[in-house]
Amino acid sequence: MKKLILTLIAALGIMTGAQASEGGIAWDKAPGKTNDTASLQNGAKLFVNYCLSCHSAAFMRFNRLQDIGLTEQEIKDNLLFTTDKVGETMKAAINPKEAKEWFGANPPDLTVIARSRAGHNGTGADYLYTFLRTFYRDDTKATGWNNLAFPSVGMPHALWQLQGERRAIFEEAEEHGVKTQVFKGWEQVSPGSMSPVQYDQAVGDLVNYLQWMGEPAQNSRIRIGVGVLLFLAVFIFIAWRLNAAFWKDVK
Repeated sequence: MKKLILTLIAALGIMTGAQASEGGIAWDKAPGKTNDTASLQNGAKLFVNYCLSCHSAAFMRFNRLQDIGLTEQEIKDNLLFTTDKVGETMKAAINPKEAKEWFGANPPDLTVIARSRAGHNGTGADYLYTFLRTFYRDDTKATGWNNLAFPSVGMPHALWQLQGERRAIFEEAEEHGVKTQVFKGWEQVSPGSMSPVQYDQAVGDLVNYLQWMGEPAQNSRIRIGVGVLLFLAVFIFIAWRLNAAFWKDVK
């Protein structure tokens, strides 16, 4: 219980600085396809290959990925590190002490990140979809990277090899005597292994997985909810007709 509380406190503490960015750029709409098995499987692969090295998902076990259509053998062959077991939780490969030295704080746990980052700009999935697509090169930062959705973010761009390197183009604007930098577009410095369309699709898959991981039972909950509503609709119709039959002679 103590470990759970400390993990949640660390995650919330690190992400507090991001909340100021909610008043910044508009968030793009995430695909939101948590019932797309192929998308979830690709998202799980991206998560393990690019996120799990620094970020844990301490409340998700590898064998739970069977819920998205993967067999236990596929999980062992493709998604487990050599020292992990299929029944273990998803722990980051990075040493916590080294992470704190490199980034100033331990990277937050991502189990429920898609649920915790919702704001007035949209859902948590919308935020993550925007965040992962708006990194840009910034030599003034210690990591060499910055982000439009989370200015001065402490993490580097983990997916830069897929997206390539970009620079953000800003123009100076003045409003009510205050000078600000307004984002105008992107300059591609070097290409990645994916085209922009492919990269957006990959990020969409990753965000779908993060959204599913925050509530693995959500698809079952929706199916049960629809079934209950249909049952109630039929029952109300039957009750209405029975009521009419019981009272027809009285009228």
